[in-house]
Amino acid sequence: MTMKLIAADAHHTGASDGKVLEIANTEDPRTLDLSGVSRIDLSFPKFTDGRAYSQAFLLRRRLGFAGELRATGDVLIDQLVQMERTGFDVAVLRADQNLAFAQVQFDRYRAFYQGDAVTVQPHFARGSESSAPRAGQAA
Repeated sequence: MTMKLIAADAHHTGASDGKVLEIANTEDPRTLDLSGVSRIDLSFPKFTDGRAYSQAFLLRRRLGFAGELRATGDVLIDQLVQMERTGFDVAVLRADQNLAFAQVQFDRYRAFYQGDAVTVQPHFARGSESSAPRAGQAA
């Protein structure tokens, strides 16, 4: 999986489409009807507020949401790797963040010992593929 990065000025909510949900980080995703939803925008009102990480992981792993999860709000480059690991597909970077610098974060952290929302099995249980890069990354 390769996370798509979007500049803040290029982001359009698309909330008028019934297939897109915007969820505040105070909402419990387990209470929502996700049938027919193709994208969910999760909000980071401050970079220090990590509740959207929990929402993303819950949506991916426990609720089986297979559509697009988009991080919006106060999204910084430093958060991107963790966002991808918790299940986000797309991140809308804060206006002062550089897209080119953001991509470097994924090159720095190519593999992890622990499992996550993207690669469920821990490193030791992956067998011969354990030394392979994450999906979407060059060797």
